[in-house]
Amino acid sequence: MPERPQLNAMLKLALDLGPLVLFFVANARYGIFTATAAFMVAVLAALFVSYAMTRRLPIMPVVTAIIVVVFGGLTLILHDATFIKVKPTIIYGLFGAVLIGGLVFNKPLLGVVFDSLFHLSDEGWRKLTLRWAIFFFVLAVLNEIVWRSVSTDAWVAFKAFGVLPLTLLFGALQVPLLKKYAVEPAAE
Repeated sequence: MPERPQLNAMLKLALDLGPLVLFFVANARYGIFTATAAFMVAVLAALFVSYAMTRRLPIMPVVTAIIVVVFGGLTLILHDATFIKVKPTIIYGLFGAVLIGGLVFNKPLLGVVFDSLFHLSDEGWRKLTLRWAIFFFVLAVLNEIVWRSVSTDAWVAFKAFGVLPLTLLFGALQVPLLKKYAVEPAAE
């Protein structure tokens, strides 16, 4: 089976973070509604570029884009920022639920997503998947607390400069687990 084209790591990072950066900048200059519209366009453009370069659409970015368009659209149509603020809660909760669902059916889904990057034992994949599921649920609760207790601008700053560092820190804290449960890739 021929290898699927992969995105350059820097381009993937730009496609993943670019819409969020644009959202933050647009909010600072023009407000939440313009930022929401820009975010929607940027997420769809990132999907388009990803598809144009790889000829496939990863499921999680597609789900994220659908939620962004639906909740961003509600934000703009109803002129109510609540919808865009709840969007991360729904995405994080959905990711956590999907990961837990995979574990219930004995299919650690992180193993499917990251198998080409990491080679772990089954127990390692289960533990890593559970940790990420819990992390996503914590992010969902944290998003609810933050958007309900601070200004829109502070929430946007938290989304841009709080969630990303927390995610990177959490990912870094998983390195010992990755090392402990690492296995040699199967020879082809």
